Amino acid sequence: MIKWGFIGCGDVTERKSGPAFNMIEGSMVQAVMSRDINKAKSYAQRHHIPKWYDDAQELVDNPDVNAIYIATPPSSHATFAIMAMKAGKPVYIEKPMAACYEDCTRINRISKETGVPCFVAYYRRYLPYFLKVKELIHSGQIGKIINIQIRFAQPPSEMDYNKTNLPWRLLPSIAGGGYFYDLAPHQLDILQDMFGCILEAEGYCSNRGGLYEVEDTVSACFKFESGLPGSGSWCFVAHESAKEDRIEIIGDKGMICFSVFTFDPIALHTERGREEITIENPPYVQLPLIKAVVEHLQGKGLCTSNGISATPTNWVVDKILGKI
Repeated sequence: MIKWGFIGCGDVTERKSGPAFNMIEGSMVQAVMSRDINKAKSYAQRHHIPKWYDDAQELVDNPDVNAIYIATPPSSHATFAIMAMKAGKPVYIEKPMAACYEDCTRINRISKETGVPCFVAYYRRYLPYFLKVKELIHSGQIGKIINIQIRFAQPPSEMDYNKTNLPWRLLPSIAGGGYFYDLAPHQLDILQDMFGCILEAEGYCSNRGGLYEVEDTVSACFKFESGLPGSGSWCFVAHESAKEDRIEIIGDKGMICFSVFTFDPIALHTERGREEITIENPPYVQLPLIKAVVEHLQGKGLCTSNGISATPTNWVVDKILGKI
């Protein structure tokens, strides 16, 4: 039985992951921690979790917990992951793996030294929607892949205008960067899952809206290990009319277009014309990946979304932002 302890119980655990841990055979949530003990207690009671804490070390030391889910902002991921692995307890870390590439390498080093596995919540690798995209690519329907293009634009949220109380995702000391650091890793990870590691990347960053200090507009180019080139543009202060969530996989016989966050129907362009493919995902989107993690820990399978696969994504993001 995999008995989980949650470090962090914010929005992601409510909407995407938390209930999924109890939906898998041989898996249950045993404890939860928040710096706000009332928040931890409320979460535990609402989700029928036996124990709650306001101290991460106490949760890790609980003998009834044998695996740790880290659902805090990125700046604390390395600290909590290393704490858990040194206690002999596998970790499942929210994305991005850490607030910088260097922290990812620290986590991997401790995982190797202790022999304790580390997994990262790049759950799109296991979702039916993206598995269908991979199937279309590998079936050869669009021929040899020539180029990859990412286009993403969204308007500011109401919170972005509050200069005295900005969302934590806009505070580099907590998030590692701005919205680019929060959202682009999902796009870059799924592409590396499909096409291999990105070995070269360059970016141009700017603040065009002036709502906050961190970058709000990013353009980048990159190259995969196969030599396949790609590019991307991200804007987080766009007008509502410019809103976009699109990746184009261009081949010599056609093109596949899909979204990463809105799950729009997959569009397949070939000599037959344009075909739309609608794929349903589970209500808790992390369920397939969490199931793979649990089965890996039970010796029933192999989960490939781990610290080693996740680290190159942090490297690419840091490279685009000029952090390395």
